[in-house]
Amino acid sequence: MRVIAGTARSMPLRTVKGLDTRPTTDKTKETLFNILQPDIPGCRFLDLFSGSGSIAIEALSRGAEHAVLVEQDSRACACILENLRFTKLIERGELQKCSVLTALQRMEGQKPFDIIFMDPPYNQDLERQVLTYLTKSTLADEETVIVVEASLRTDFTYLEELGYRAYKYKKYKTSQHVFIVKDSDEEGEENDSSDLSGQL
Repeated sequence: MRVIAGTARSMPLRTVKGLDTRPTTDKTKETLFNILQPDIPGCRFLDLFSGSGSIAIEALSRGAEHAVLVEQDSRACACILENLRFTKLIERGELQKCSVLTALQRMEGQKPFDIIFMDPPYNQDLERQVLTYLTKSTLADEETVIVVEASLRTDFTYLEELGYRAYKYKKYKTSQHVFIVKDSDEEGEENDSSDLSGQL
């Protein structure tokens, strides 16, 4: 795995062996960032379920102003820090070693992120739980691009009832990227973060 473009172009990234993660392949990552590239320079980037940190590092390499990486596994966090140091991007990267829900609650009240990326464990409904939280959060507004990496079987028919719309689906062999924004015409459901405790 490597950085595709930008200041850290072609630099190899470490992954965590034995951990139940699915590092995004270079080809998939390149496709993702070809789509996101117009929004990357100067953006604030949030990477949830960060794993090795490769997605946030790619964003920083391509000109993101700041990236927050959220990961609770100790080995993955050590890998993220090593990758940030190796690519010389650590000054613009912020690692939060905790659950996703804890991180979101800690950051509540901050200005919205420009891009939020999440790659949760597949088929556990975690993306829906995060999106439910974000409906009433200061961390995402109508200008925020939310990208979810999920299995092809993941159901997103609930997006409209939460006040979102998916404007692009990019499907790969076994996974997909879903590009989501808040629908300014929809109110969205009331957020109840109590349902997420212990799951994110």
